[in-house]
Amino acid sequence: MYVDELKKIIDADRVTINPTMLEQHSKDESYHTPCLPDAVVFPKTTEEVSRIVAWANERHVPIIPFGVASGMEGQIIPQQGGISLDFQLMNRVLEVKPQDFLVRVQPGVTRMQLNKELKKYGLFFSVDPGADATIGGMAATNASGTTSVRYGIMRDQVRDMEVVLADGRIIHTGSMAAKSSSGYHLNGIFVGSEGTLGVFTELTLKLYGIPEASVTARASFPTVTDAVEAACAVMAAAIPVARMELVDGRSIQQVNRYKGTGYPELSTLFFEFHGNEAGLAHDLAFAQEIVGEHGCSDFISETDSLRQAALWEARHHLAYAFLHGYPGKKAMSTDVCLPLSELAGAIGHARELIEQSGMVGGIVGHVGDGNFHSLLMVQPDSSADIEQAEAINAQIVSYALSRGGTCTGEHGVGLGKAKYQRTEHGAALDVMYAMKQMLDPNNILNPGKIFIF
Repeated sequence: MYVDELKKIIDADRVTINPTMLEQHSKDESYHTPCLPDAVVFPKTTEEVSRIVAWANERHVPIIPFGVASGMEGQIIPQQGGISLDFQLMNRVLEVKPQDFLVRVQPGVTRMQLNKELKKYGLFFSVDPGADATIGGMAATNASGTTSVRYGIMRDQVRDMEVVLADGRIIHTGSMAAKSSSGYHLNGIFVGSEGTLGVFTELTLKLYGIPEASVTARASFPTVTDAVEAACAVMAAAIPVARMELVDGRSIQQVNRYKGTGYPELSTLFFEFHGNEAGLAHDLAFAQEIVGEHGCSDFISETDSLRQAALWEARHHLAYAFLHGYPGKKAMSTDVCLPLSELAGAIGHARELIEQSGMVGGIVGHVGDGNFHSLLMVQPDSSADIEQAEAINAQIVSYALSRGGTCTGEHGVGLGKAKYQRTEHGAALDVMYAMKQMLDPNNILNPGKIFIF
């Protein structure tokens, strides 16, 4: 065992093989089978990361970057053992540049921690995947979430990254400039690479001003097609919507059971608009007029922050509603993204698959960007349940790919979506793998993820 060697590189008390700690680093929020790492290491500096990775490269020891394990596709599961590199001690906001709308952070900073720090400057970081994930993990999976319809995804927010390569070299992938025509776009390559090309040690991110006001609305529709068409019409009208989420009728039903609420059990759109009070009043009225033309049967809006939160309950509490209603089961969350013109058909197809299977599940979507999730309740120790859920997932993915979509809009590839990479990318997958081999010839960086050969 190489633990004694590691303790010569980094303080001994930051290297552990404690069984409880190993177990905590063996899994994420997904349904994938846990695997124990050989050791867990807690670096404090980029230089320490560089020394650890270079040492691991010489000995062909796997390195798996670890944030808070909120991922949905097994990215941090150490299938081949090795070192789980935990960044909880690299969690500082290093520099805020308010005039440039930029912030420089370490990878262990969490989304909520960052926004708490930024609030004093009147700024916020826009990407909201739901979980209080680390910034490093969000960059690794190219996370997005509810706000991407207005502000964009993680890849759009990263200006520069400090990355430790497999041989220990430290590079920067960009600059603080708003744009550049210089060289290859390395930010775009490393964001979404899931720890397979390098280890992130610093990130420079784009920020936004906190809006003067916001308003939230909920609209119910007789069919999912009506809801999706209404959402597209709102976007076509250039209304600056900040969030636009779809929740299907079955999911609303589950929330009603969980919360004791009486929301209409129909396909529902949740909106959030950002801006100034005068502009928001116009945007809200215009949006209500549009959704009314698409069969909206119930439209409610709120400006008070507490009432806004209550209005969003059906979206934010969805997973808890299903978990509470089916104790002992676990939620398997799928994730595909399609062109908006194909979204209604894809959601209808997914709903039909769930109904035909007899499984319990709901559908939610970031309808503004074509991304949706099917939540399937499975017994985690039942191979039959897992197989059935995976079969449904495979059909949902096949439908998305056949209509110009992708197998994952935000969860990432990890273990669960690796099997679809050849179908989606064709010969381009070989180009990706050639890059992996060039940067990581010994295959130490998160091996077993993304690629299956």
